[in-house]
Amino acid sequence: MKFKAQSLQPAVSPARAAAFDILLRIERDSSYASELLHSRTYDRLTALDHSLTTELVMGVLRWQSLLDSQIESSSSQPLSKLDSEVLTAVRLAVYQFRWLTRIPTRAAINESVELVKRARKRSAAPFVNAVLRKLTVGVSQANNPAQYKINDASAETLAESSAHPLWLVERWIHAYGIESAFRICQHNQSVPVTAIRLRRPEAEDQLRTEGIELAPGALLASARRVQHGDVTKTAAFRAGLCVIQDEASQLVAALVGHGTCVLDCCAAPGRKTAAIADRNPNARIAAVDLHPHRARLLRKLLGADHPTSEAGASYVFVVAADARNLPFATRFDRVLADVPCSGTGTLSRNPEIKWRLKPEDLADLQARQRGILSSAMDRVAAGGRLIYSTCSLEEEENEDVIEQALAEGDSFRIVDCRAEVEHLQQEGELIWPDLSSLTRGPYLRTLPGVHPCDGFFAAILEKI
Repeated sequence: MKFKAQSLQPAVSPARAAAFDILLRIERDSSYASELLHSRTYDRLTALDHSLTTELVMGVLRWQSLLDSQIESSSSQPLSKLDSEVLTAVRLAVYQFRWLTRIPTRAAINESVELVKRARKRSAAPFVNAVLRKLTVGVSQANNPAQYKINDASAETLAESSAHPLWLVERWIHAYGIESAFRICQHNQSVPVTAIRLRRPEAEDQLRTEGIELAPGALLASARRVQHGDVTKTAAFRAGLCVIQDEASQLVAALVGHGTCVLDCCAAPGRKTAAIADRNPNARIAAVDLHPHRARLLRKLLGADHPTSEAGASYVFVVAADARNLPFATRFDRVLADVPCSGTGTLSRNPEIKWRLKPEDLADLQARQRGILSSAMDRVAAGGRLIYSTCSLEEEENEDVIEQALAEGDSFRIVDCRAEVEHLQQEGELIWPDLSSLTRGPYLRTLPGVHPCDGFFAAILEKI
């Protein structure tokens, strides 16, 4: 009896398949890597596979322009002519054998070829194989990512060597100087620290018993930095005893201070709202978000819309509405307008932003931000305060918005943030030693790499 040989097609590892699918969705649907990586779709991955998927996705996004430059040098076709599936598969392989030391080059090449076939682009498989084999010439397993040194000799070399768009780098050099621009770019290309805010005193001990290694916060006493372990898998996290929140974001929430009637204009995902509630027991807090589905998630996170049985707890009411047309007659003594922005202060966490954002987008964002700020100003009670904030490094979204709003009327005055950060230091909440570095004029300003956190801007306006 004769047996017909069956051809066995090499399988693609779950981690590489997931990374490939996520990168395609980011490009096609303008999705965000952080949201996809933590979606239920990829819960089935083992901890090891999820870690590799995250490394591949974030690495490819962080170094995309440098990857493309290397690929183009060995490609017989312009990259603009390649199907997205083909280019994504090649980027994945190049990142693995140029940046990672523990993945065999052969595995990276073979699986990328299989990914192209899996995506029904079988005819491109020989091309992918040929390009990748050209790129492996002179590459050894001893290669280390440290060989890719960021060069700040000029705007052009800094942008090229750090894989950033030139127009962004030029803006940062103009606004903050070459040294700070270098540190921003360097920070953006590194894996950011996971910071948490402890909501209850018992949270730290409980996290440690669940295997989470913590270090003290760098900016705030109530913050901790995760050294090892996945906080999201812990009972303490699920019980709401702690929240994942960058320390600069925590600092902005602390600037809101104390009030009895508080409005958060753009509240989702709710981390700042929760911080305000924790600092203001017995306050009534209105939390607004434009999108109904995000408002529903916000209600779940905050346990909102019903008084809690816990003594001294805030009452939070969540509503889905456009912050440019707030549906309240009430005046609030504290208002937070943490407005939608470009997000250029968060590129280490959201590297896809730098490849999507265009200079002309800033004008559109500014128009929306001015609309939200104007609406928020109308809801501030006499003697009350409005805190305007973004996670953007761009003046159009920050200083320019505030200065234009103040020029249109005389019912608000600017409050110097220096006095507020000094007050937080006196209270023992702010522990960063160099207070002067946290302010720029009357505004709060954190810079990635200069400070151990994301880039945030905040201004405090007081109703006269």
